[in-house]
Amino acid sequence: MAELGSKGVTAGKIASNVQKKLTRAQEKVLQKLGKADETKDEQFEQCVQNFNKQLSEGTRLQKDLRTYLASVKAMHEASKKLTECLQEVYEPDWPGRDDTNKIAENNDLLWTDFHQKLVDQALLTMDTYLGQFPDIKSRIAKRGRKLVDYDSARHHFEALQTAKKKDETKIAKAEEELVKAQKVFEEMNVDLQEELPSLWNSRVGFYVNTFQSIAGLEENFHKEMSKLNQNLHDVLLGLDKQYSGNAFPIKAQPSDSTPAKANKSPSPPPDGSPITSPETKTVNHELEPSTLEAPGASIPKSPSQLRKGPPVPPPPKVTPSKEIKQENIISLFDDNFVPEISVTTPSQPAEAAHAGAEAAGSEAAAGAEASKTEADSGSTSLPAVVVETFPATVNGTVEGGASSERADMPPGFLFKVQAMHDYTATDSDELQLKAGDVVLVIPFENPEEQDEGWLMGVKESDWIQHKELDQCRGVFPENFTERVQ
Repeated sequence: MAELGSKGVTAGKIASNVQKKLTRAQEKVLQKLGKADETKDEQFEQCVQNFNKQLSEGTRLQKDLRTYLASVKAMHEASKKLTECLQEVYEPDWPGRDDTNKIAENNDLLWTDFHQKLVDQALLTMDTYLGQFPDIKSRIAKRGRKLVDYDSARHHFEALQTAKKKDETKIAKAEEELVKAQKVFEEMNVDLQEELPSLWNSRVGFYVNTFQSIAGLEENFHKEMSKLNQNLHDVLLGLDKQYSGNAFPIKAQPSDSTPAKANKSPSPPPDGSPITSPETKTVNHELEPSTLEAPGASIPKSPSQLRKGPPVPPPPKVTPSKEIKQENIISLFDDNFVPEISVTTPSQPAEAAHAGAEAAGSEAAAGAEASKTEADSGSTSLPAVVVETFPATVNGTVEGGASSERADMPPGFLFKVQAMHDYTATDSDELQLKAGDVVLVIPFENPEEQDEGWLMGVKESDWIQHKELDQCRGVFPENFTERVQ
């Protein structure tokens, strides 16, 4: 007790505080149960709501402003490192070295000044603005407690007045406590009623001043920084003029996404004999493996890049393969060369196509002898072309192949392929493939819609189950599959 008394806190004071807390708790319980009326001030409650909203907005603004300042600091460090890098690579004998050092120094000073002014004119002002909220918040809480004390004293005084057995002494004491509680509450209530609306209205001017300061500082900063950048540009322009003759050309690196069209050119038969029997393989429907490819190659890339834009027509098939033999090359500059072109149509008999193929073979042999003679005499090599013959096709199918269609296959069935790798569809008209899926290849309804490296087909499992092309068919990359039939 002596220790408590030395600090100015007595046992009676502690008991009084405990009694107040108990009385307030009892009064709040009675008010919530509806057994005691509660004094309410709707105007003050609205002021409290505005106060809480203003405090929340100010706290958020302070947080975002600190984040902005941290970003400015990070930009300052990044800019400083960049200018230091320029100073390191700028050789001493280059013109304008002193100017670049001065620009770098001014750049650092400009960033430092910008950050410091933001702290002084925005962040510190923001801290001062928010510094008044904790005191007002504690006064609002205290005003709430005094209101409960006033209601409790009022209810106690009314209870004594309405009691059957009145005690004038208790009534007088209760009245005195009521007057005292009312006076304390009204003093705090009046002060807050004046301060809260004033604080609420001050937010507009504060926001205006804060953002005007930030905008003005940014404007001046960017103006000065623009001058420094212009000076640096002039220095570098002078350096470029002096050393412009020693410019080193920078070549672009080849991209992996560029489609290798060389692999898509079919090679003629090695013996130079023409194709005499109709094949169901059509142009750009089967990928010829290159002799340069190593076994165990990685998963091929999807040629979905080729599907962007309008349809691309198939490239002309006149590019000779690296494996083509010398006898298949016809020299166009041989004096004894007389071109003989045989044109066949689907309606002509097969004998005409066979005869044209034999004629092309004989011309190829004659051209090979002539080119060999020129090579022996020491003459330079000349351009050459390869004449290939393909069976006539209609809408992607070979004429006369309709008889080979089976009844259990979709209309226009060409051949079967098996997926070697998984393929994820990237468009609604594409097939989703898993490694091992068997696909029945069919021709495009409009051959002009076929893109290079893509086939139209339907999964064999979907065809067996549904027997409907419109819902099951789609396009897929040819280089993800391998022909099995």
